[in-house]
Amino acid sequence: MRIRSPIGAIVVAAAILLPGLASAQTPVARGKYLVNIGGCFDCHTPGYFFGKPNMSRYLAGSDVGFEVGDLGVFVGPNLTPDKETGLGDWTTQQIVTVLTTGVRPDGRILAPIMPWRALAKLTKPDVLAIVAYLRSLPPVKHKVPGPFGPHETPTVFVMKLVPPPGTPAR
Repeated sequence: MRIRSPIGAIVVAAAILLPGLASAQTPVARGKYLVNIGGCFDCHTPGYFFGKPNMSRYLAGSDVGFEVGDLGVFVGPNLTPDKETGLGDWTTQQIVTVLTTGVRPDGRILAPIMPWRALAKLTKPDVLAIVAYLRSLPPVKHKVPGPFGPHETPTVFVMKLVPPPGTPAR
């Protein structure tokens, strides 16, 4: 193969070198990348939905709940490794299970707004990288309220998800 331009040489070099560089990435760095592009920050960081995310409580749980049909109101929980209010007492397998099946260690099913069905398509190394990253965060003590059943009064600001008319209930 003869490369005729400097740009062609760069493209060929990138095609050869980039896969090797990606595999050299640490699990924590890969997990941070996946959490960032996955938008976990949006629903799990206080202040995000008010336009002023509180970075001192990054991924420590939201201050806004989502009202989902007649299921109730759900608040994005604390994902930091705090043992009392976060994932600190969860095993690696428990975190992998909740991310890929939507089932918490206590048997509760995650709210439909949590994209576990998409996360279930991640490779095992990618899911483990997310776990490694979450475990690398500083623990932040922040107990989020809820969940609130359909007849309970939420104690947080609520964003209501309203389906279009004629949409069947799930």
